[in-house]
Amino acid sequence: MNLKTKITLGFLAVLLLLGGVGAYTLYSIQRLGQTTQGVLEDNFYSVQLGHQMVASLDTLSRLQQQRYVGGTIPAGYDARVARELRQFQQLLTREAGNVTEKGEQSMVDNLTRNLDDLQLLLDPESTEPRTAAFYLSRILPKEQQLRHETARMVGLNMAVISRKNEAAHKTATQVQRYTLSMLVFSGIIMLFFVLSVPESAVTPLRKLSASIDHAANQDFTASIPVEGHDEFAAVGRSFNRMLVQLQGYRTSTLAELMAERNRVASIVDTLDEGLLLIDQNRRLIVVNPVASALLDVPSEKLVGRRADEVAAENDLFREMLRHLDVPAPKREQQTPLLTIAQQGEEAYYRLSVHDVVSFNEALDKKEFVGSILTLRNISEFKKLDQAKSNFLATVSHELKTPLSSINFSLKLLQNGKVGPLNAEQQNIVLTLKQENQRLLKLVGELIDVSRLESGNIQLNFQPSQVHDIMQFAADTIQLQLKPKQLRLALEAPGDLPPVRADIEKTTWVLLNLLANAIRYSPEQEQIRIYATLAPDGQQVQVSVQDSGPGIAPQYQEKIFQRFVQIPDKNGYKGGSGLGLSIAREFITSQGGQLWVNSELGAGSTFIFTLPVASKLEA
Repeated sequence: MNLKTKITLGFLAVLLLLGGVGAYTLYSIQRLGQTTQGVLEDNFYSVQLGHQMVASLDTLSRLQQQRYVGGTIPAGYDARVARELRQFQQLLTREAGNVTEKGEQSMVDNLTRNLDDLQLLLDPESTEPRTAAFYLSRILPKEQQLRHETARMVGLNMAVISRKNEAAHKTATQVQRYTLSMLVFSGIIMLFFVLSVPESAVTPLRKLSASIDHAANQDFTASIPVEGHDEFAAVGRSFNRMLVQLQGYRTSTLAELMAERNRVASIVDTLDEGLLLIDQNRRLIVVNPVASALLDVPSEKLVGRRADEVAAENDLFREMLRHLDVPAPKREQQTPLLTIAQQGEEAYYRLSVHDVVSFNEALDKKEFVGSILTLRNISEFKKLDQAKSNFLATVSHELKTPLSSINFSLKLLQNGKVGPLNAEQQNIVLTLKQENQRLLKLVGELIDVSRLESGNIQLNFQPSQVHDIMQFAADTIQLQLKPKQLRLALEAPGDLPPVRADIEKTTWVLLNLLANAIRYSPEQEQIRIYATLAPDGQQVQVSVQDSGPGIAPQYQEKIFQRFVQIPDKNGYKGGSGLGLSIAREFITSQGGQLWVNSELGAGSTFIFTLPVASKLEA
């Protein structure tokens, strides 16, 4: 017999027992209800009629005593006597129709005869003398006989009620005893099923769970003992077949897995970059030889340890872990450069951090499974970059002096101090001067770039009012607004706190952003420059909004790279491609950020932040 049949039969037996107890209880309750209803209909009704008959006799007796003993005839005596006799007659008629007990009919007959006699005696047309002696000898005995027979009738029905009540009590006690016995028997049967059925279901599950644990530990020899032919036996046989197949698969694929593992390990070990793999629990699981050499710790002492423990002992790994804790969106904007001493020389390594995400088919979602940290040696590129920077610095300084001399000479020619010039010569000199100014600006930007790369930029921090910086930039740029008839709107709340900034560098950034806005805005449009307090209350945001063509999303980060130019639809390529790069460096060095929000056809908004000055600085 399978487990399903056992459980079904058990529950069916319990249902039958509960149904039997319920049916017997309902039958007993119905029988007791019928007994009670019979008592009410047969006996209690007769008792009620008897009490009403006694009440009528009492009223009739009072009327007779007032007339014959008191000597006064009550008002409406004859009508009241006739009414009471008529009411007694009606009650007696009802009682005659409700005779249910032995001897009760004879009592009704006696009451009927006595009532007839009393009616004759109390008939107003009777010729009998109406004296007290007549009342005491004739009327009063008849009233007493009626009262006596009525009391006998009530007593008979009360005795029957008492007897039936005692019988009902015995029946109820018997029903209670039988019901309790049946409930106890049903409880024993249910307890038997409660104790036996779960145990019969759990025992095979324990065996299956133990075998699964062995299989999870790569032990496929622990099969399940199969007993009987129920569902668990079928599951056991299927599971044992699966173990045999798993053992076969393991034997056949182990060599392939080992070969693949060795191939991947060889690839990782032969990389010329340092590589570390940290799982989702921040535990090191892969460290290749290059990374081990850079950390100066054998890989055997790193693999399996928690990243925080290694960071506490190794300065280089602590710096790498610091970048790992940076949120992914900000991490993509940063390219950390680490300087590591090797053989008495400084080597430069670019740190890259990538999160590893795997798709979990069981949960139908992607899950974070770890992070990959790589260290790429860019020392050669750094040397080339340094050579380029030195070249730019040298060329810039060498060009600045002759360009300044040329600019001075052009001023002399333009002022006519060396002789008058005709109109054509004036135009040539003006063109030469404009081109020379452009070269001087380019040389100045190259010098700023070389200073930023060498770290020799000097910042003069002081508490400053953002409104003053914005007003100074707006006044400076006014002349450039006129050719296109542009309007400049300046908005800055008066309660903005002072910022900690280099006024000269911040003004340069703001002028550069305004110059770009003027360059790309259509004629007769408005340029907005406004400042707000950041939500955290620790930064002040300054925004420059134009109505230009906008910047495509793929270019919004590239425009801050050096020498990058994004042509617009009119083919204009802008300046040298250094202005925004220098502006971001100036803002970043002051503890702020610079970015752009833009949509094609909807203009651009360049935003930079500056930290609020502390109370001591203010």
